[in-house]
Amino acid sequence: MEDAMGTLVEERSKITAKGQTTVPKAVRQALGVDAGDEIAFVVSPRGTVTVRRVETAEDDPVVAGFLGLLAEDMARNPQIIAAFPPALAQRMAELTAGTDVDFDEAIDGPVDL
Repeated sequence: MEDAMGTLVEERSKITAKGQTTVPKAVRQALGVDAGDEIAFVVSPRGTVTVRRVETAEDDPVVAGFLGLLAEDMARNPQIIAAFPPALAQRMAELTAGTDVDFDEAIDGPVDL
């Protein structure tokens, strides 16, 4: 039930010695998250903490729209679909040989797309 402050759900959870906690089921359901999903904690200057669901690329309407556009184009023009050229794959492998990439590592600095 919602109160005057707009609270829909209020649950408690203890923090372990390792700084871990269990997100109560009612909170997970309210956020629409499951095991493996990410949540973000936002702390305001007044000390209020907001927990929100982190949207993934699959949830991004721009990405979804772009993927939909690609799917429609491939359905309309199947003749343009071709295998990735082996020579290009080989050249890419040569250019990136010995380069270590951690796709989970945060990008340092601004990114221009």
